[in-house]
Amino acid sequence: MTGTLFGLGVGPGDPELITVKAFRMLKESPVIAYPKKRKGSKSYAQQIIDVYINQTEKEMLGLVFPMTKDEAILEREWLATVEAVWQKLKEGKDVAFVTEGDPMLYSTFIHMMKLMQELHPEVPIVTIPGISSVNGAASRLGIPLAEGDDHVAIIPAQDDYEKMKKVLMDNDCVVFIKVAKVMDMMLKVLRELGLSEKASVVTKVTSGEEVIWKLEELDRAELEYLTLMVVRK
Repeated sequence: MTGTLFGLGVGPGDPELITVKAFRMLKESPVIAYPKKRKGSKSYAQQIIDVYINQTEKEMLGLVFPMTKDEAILEREWLATVEAVWQKLKEGKDVAFVTEGDPMLYSTFIHMMKLMQELHPEVPIVTIPGISSVNGAASRLGIPLAEGDDHVAIIPAQDDYEKMKKVLMDNDCVVFIKVAKVMDMMLKVLRELGLSEKASVVTKVTSGEEVIWKLEELDRAELEYLTLMVVRK
């Protein structure tokens, strides 16, 4: 009998923000799949679950996800990754794939799930929702995302000045993820719209490495990938 593939959301960074159900699946699943860095350092999701598992009692399946836009490389590496997970599933072992935040919101697990469904449709797939960095940031910053009839948007920040400006004009609250690479441009948009005082920026929210930035510190700052911006008008 084929094992079940579980997509486990393990929260935004603080290990105590993992759900009871995700905790139980970590304990019950014989195989833990996790994003693995090529250089050998621990991935963010792996750091979050470290306190909950004894790696000598589990099969730890580290998966490398290439950071490239080369379609040929992406297809090759993704097929190899899905095959590695399938090898465990076809032995009848459940596999818990851990991902920071929620598995169905801008998660690596989404592509894993789609490819597994395409290549091995017989595999049962279950997702366990997790607290996203969006929710974590709202709580840590004390910023309500929406109330009443407010419009809220979650947007991957892009190098498109007019598009980012329109998003801010059209919504009451915007959470920009993946904002580090375009921070200088975003600061210009905020200043033009007079929204600088309405913006908050945080890196690795709720984790032991969390940094809540002052806007004046952000000009030409070297920011980590896991940085987001909340703008509440």
